Amino acid sequence: MTEDCVFCKIVQNTIPAYKVYEDTEIVAFFDFFPVAKYHTLVIPKKHYADFFEIPSELLGKLMEVTQKIALVYRDSLGIENVQLLNNCGRFAQQGVFHIHFHIIPRFENDGNDLKLQKHLEYQQEYAEMINKLPRIE
Repeated sequence: MTEDCVFCKIVQNTIPAYKVYEDTEIVAFFDFFPVAKYHTLVIPKKHYADFFEIPSELLGKLMEVTQKIALVYRDSLGIENVQLLNNCGRFAQQGVFHIHFHIIPRFENDGNDLKLQKHLEYQQEYAEMINKLPRIE
């Protein structure tokens, strides 16, 4: 746990949250700054800053729980569209440095479309980019 981490404080129950799921390793709760109804954050109870730090086994469990919650939202609430989001690092707009996944229900004309700038010129660099990578196994 990290003293100044708001998510660690939620895990320790020193900050209240509307929890939708909790087990020994994972907790999920409604986002304090929701962009949609049922906007949910899913976090490990143990503090890891981001996607790069979390052990792969726990990341797998985190994703299983994320899917479980999304399926409940679909089956119980009729939410057929969700956006899963993880921001990893300051330049990727990570605001709380405790790994978390957003489950953001999406609805027609909700105004929450992500607009990412396409850079088609990077296609010309693919061969060079591939050569810079080690073999990934």
